[in-house]
Amino acid sequence: MIDVYLYSGFLGSGKTSLLLHSIAQLKAAGKKPAVLMNEFGEMPIDSDSVAGSGEVPLKELLSGCICCTGSEKTEAQLQALLEDYDDIDVILIETTGAAHPVEALDAIYSPLFAGRLRVMGIVTVADAPRFLHREELSPRIHALMLEQIRHAHLIALNKSDLVTESQLATISMEIANLNDSAPIVQTVQGKLDFSFIGKTLSAEKPVQKPIISGKNLPLSSKVITFTHPVQKEDVEKWTASLPDTVYRMKGYVPIEGVKNPMLFQYAYGMANWMPEYVKMPTRLVMIGEGIESIDWEQ
Repeated sequence: MIDVYLYSGFLGSGKTSLLLHSIAQLKAAGKKPAVLMNEFGEMPIDSDSVAGSGEVPLKELLSGCICCTGSEKTEAQLQALLEDYDDIDVILIETTGAAHPVEALDAIYSPLFAGRLRVMGIVTVADAPRFLHREELSPRIHALMLEQIRHAHLIALNKSDLVTESQLATISMEIANLNDSAPIVQTVQGKLDFSFIGKTLSAEKPVQKPIISGKNLPLSSKVITFTHPVQKEDVEKWTASLPDTVYRMKGYVPIEGVKNPMLFQYAYGMANWMPEYVKMPTRLVMIGEGIESIDWEQ
């Protein structure tokens, strides 16, 4: 039996950071993890990070979420993992932030894998600052965020360093009211001991709560392309002018005077830059509501 863990959480919450830490810890423990990664849009930006973490079997689902693209695609990718690699110990599945975790789990349960996969449970990464300001989200997005928390078997309250102790206590209490059975662990940058995850999650848990579907959410994605190097200050000024309905951006931006495009991440008003040591395509993936008319203006 191969243990399967599903990592859930809204866009920009820190799921990929948790995934990378889990991969590193599993490899250090002599385990052989594999990853099924769900991207929203056509560009595999987050999975590029996983691919760079070492020789880890990786399959992707692009252009939508696991629950929306159909379980047959998920089954095909899982089957490919199992056929291509016969020494996998653990499968980690990261859903897009637009996926309802229970619908994603339903897609994984298949007669094809009966007796081979053991679903351990759902780890939801909750973004502390975003949860604090959740009322600013549209009703359907707000509902999805709460559902991701309600159906978790373990909750990583991430970015806990970006709120005050009083706010953190309030957030923890409110999350506990939403889900009184899942342990809540305060984390920074997605750092959580995988051995704790493994011990906390049981083999399989029935879901009895009603599902608010992640389908038909008003989220969309678009790719923004840069034709020549730009100033970091101009990019940051541009991001500051974006509406609150832009939830997430990630990609590579060519910066004047810098050899390789820099990795740029944006979530809920906060931007982060990281150097890149190889030349990457100079494009950004933007995810949000009503973003069709937004573009980079130079």
